[in-house]
Amino acid sequence: MTVFSYELAPDGAAPLGLIVLQTDETIERDMQRMLAGVALYVSRVPSGAEVTSDTLQQMAGQITHAAGLLPQAQDFGVIGYGCTSGTAQIGPGQIAQLVNEGAKTSHVSEPVSALQAACAHLRIKRLAFLSPYIEEVSSKLRDVLAAGGVQTPVFGSFAEAQEAKVVRISGPSIIAAATALCKDADVDALFLSCTNLRTLDVIDPLEQAIGLPVLSSNQVLAWHMARLGGVAAQGPGQLFAPT
Repeated sequence: MTVFSYELAPDGAAPLGLIVLQTDETIERDMQRMLAGVALYVSRVPSGAEVTSDTLQQMAGQITHAAGLLPQAQDFGVIGYGCTSGTAQIGPGQIAQLVNEGAKTSHVSEPVSALQAACAHLRIKRLAFLSPYIEEVSSKLRDVLAAGGVQTPVFGSFAEAQEAKVVRISGPSIIAAATALCKDADVDALFLSCTNLRTLDVIDPLEQAIGLPVLSSNQVLAWHMARLGGVAAQGPGQLFAPT
């Protein structure tokens, strides 16, 4: 055997990491679409087939392990945790701590902090809030947003607990519900909650229909991670419009 010497190539820009729920069928494609050309590593965390306060809280015990399954030789620019309601249940600060215990990263993001940052960027104080989930789950998220200065005076839901159905809610169903929700509503924008809900292709049509900015969980998370990580991103809606 001949043994050869070698040189180590320098690392490029710090990659991004993403922790995805086991049941989520949407977020990876959405993030690849908005963060095209960015190095993105993905891990999965066990999650319940039904979304309740209990199943969301249970993920807290698995997040550090999921973060630890990302490449350990990498120093990540940002690691995102891909669950809106789970973040509200566990808490953004706790999410950041759990992720940092499993991987090396400069920043941690999740849809709640990302939404708050997006609202500050667009000067949004009042949201029409459309959720796929049961009221118990959505109420916790609305309380967390209110504590951060974003009110949700108009609320609608598909009242669905099963993730396998949430991901298959059609675009026309989302548009119809969102349009009805925003009719005559005194709000600054619309928020479509849930990383598993297929929202990217309805954002632009909805903005045209209701005349307001439209935000969604995956959209704000990609935007926030890109800003924190100093990388380029492209996505739908006024959030990604040049400033």
